[in-house]
Amino acid sequence: MALSINAPSSMPTNIDSGSSLKVAVIAKDQQKIEGEMALQLIEAALPPPVGNSGHNINIKA
Repeated sequence: MALSINAPSSMPTNIDSGSSLKVAVIAKDQQKIEGEMALQLIEAALPPPVGNSGHNINIKA
């Protein structure tokens, strides 16, 4: 596989502002929803704390 620095990009250079903006907003909202779902899944997988272990911090030297 060869890469060329001056090769034309496969990304479009002109953007139709109306539909592209709508797609970008929908994609952003989807990413937010997926991020919230991932955090909920992680929090659900954590075991509940037992007793006071880890809640008290000894600050005396």
